[in-house]
Amino acid sequence: MASELKGRDFIGDLDFSKAEMDLILDTAWDLKKKQANREPHPILRDQVLAMLFFFSSTRTRGSFEAGMAQLGGHAAFIESRTTQISHGDTERELGAIYGRYFDGIAIRHVDWGVGNRYLNLVAEASRVPVLNMQCEIYHPHQCLADVMTIIEHKGRDLKGKKIVVSWAYASSYLKPISVPQSLILQLPRFGADVVLAHPPEFPLMDDIVGEARDQAKQHGTGFEIVHDMDEACRDADVVYAKSWGPLLTTTDPEEGKKLQDKYQDWITDDAKMALAHEDAIYMHPLPADRDIEVTNAVLDGPQSVVIDQAENRLHGQKAVMALTMAD
Repeated sequence: MASELKGRDFIGDLDFSKAEMDLILDTAWDLKKKQANREPHPILRDQVLAMLFFFSSTRTRGSFEAGMAQLGGHAAFIESRTTQISHGDTERELGAIYGRYFDGIAIRHVDWGVGNRYLNLVAEASRVPVLNMQCEIYHPHQCLADVMTIIEHKGRDLKGKKIVVSWAYASSYLKPISVPQSLILQLPRFGADVVLAHPPEFPLMDDIVGEARDQAKQHGTGFEIVHDMDEACRDADVVYAKSWGPLLTTTDPEEGKKLQDKYQDWITDDAKMALAHEDAIYMHPLPADRDIEVTNAVLDGPQSVVIDQAENRLHGQKAVMALTMAD
């Protein structure tokens, strides 16, 4: 599968052009069909992907590992704490050496102010593609699956569709801001009108928001920020509501928890979904804090497409691996 994406890194959401994203999506749907029909597609036979995790994972590890196997290759799971990284292995050494051991390197590193820099330094030293399994700024493969899922439910032309990217309350840890940031960067390129909703203490990075506005202007779509979840959900076609930490306000867990607890009414429930269009879909990357972040009735209800999202992680990532790693 020769491709102009051969050898390219996928670290930030805008690393690939809109045309290249369309190629990835078309490849993903082709591979999804092949998988459904049990048609072998060993595009990466005998190739090996290094999966380096600094942060826990369920869907990301499972989908990359299964995807490599279905493509005829192998994925090596590497937990950072079992390596010598903490004892002196640098990013450049890892990139240079793993770039000789493996055919691709995938990394999840979400530590604030650390993860994205780590991925880029590895990529600078590596002669094979580096894929971002989530850093503190971007989660491009999750966003790819999200776009794929939205198109499957709402059609390829998202012009005029209102997609809400909303903060939601969670009682657990201060979650990364990478999912909403990837969404607001990518969705305008597909014609969607994006409404970003969050309490004032939970903003996203200024440069990311600025780039999202630029993308919306370039593609003739809407982009606005509101601080009321009900207002955001009104007449929505897609409600994508998840929690993230107030990391640009404070990185202190105790202070962050106090801020979170001020907004316990930011929960996706039947009342919120009733404000949206009747055929609106609910999205979440999982795991969700049930009956805190979203009610069971919504998460398990007919408007929820979270299982479709999770499945599409597999197909989207297989497309990226095939296009960037295949000879």
